[in-house]
Amino acid sequence: VQLQASGGGLVQAGGSLRLSCVVSGRAFRSYGMGWFRQAPGKGREFVAAISWSGLSTYYTDSVKGRFTISRDNAKNTVYLQMNSLKPEDTAVYYCASQRFSGTQVTIEEGEYAYWGQGTQVTVSS
Repeated sequence: VQLQASGGGLVQAGGSLRLSCVVSGRAFRSYGMGWFRQAPGKGREFVAAISWSGLSTYYTDSVKGRFTISRDNAKNTVYLQMNSLKPEDTAVYYCASQRFSGTQVTIEEGEYAYWGQGTQVTVSS
């Protein structure tokens, strides 16, 4: 199983970016997906998750109303649309695929079995 994340970059505060993560090697449509991030000197934290069906999503409070997670099962891709970016959103962003198929959306890192390589997002003030 491989996850390839892309779309990171340098953006000014208030700007937008869209991250993508392409999954190969498993039945993408059967597994929930998540985005996590790790800022310099900090631990990895949950950002957003989407269920295998796409019907359920969940966000950490600090990104609600600014970030949107979505998926395109035909393209084996999960997205994270990030608007109104703030300097505190600066981090390496990781996509992850849930360990078990058909389960509910989760924020727990241990429930994700496969991880992408990360993509850097830098927001300047």
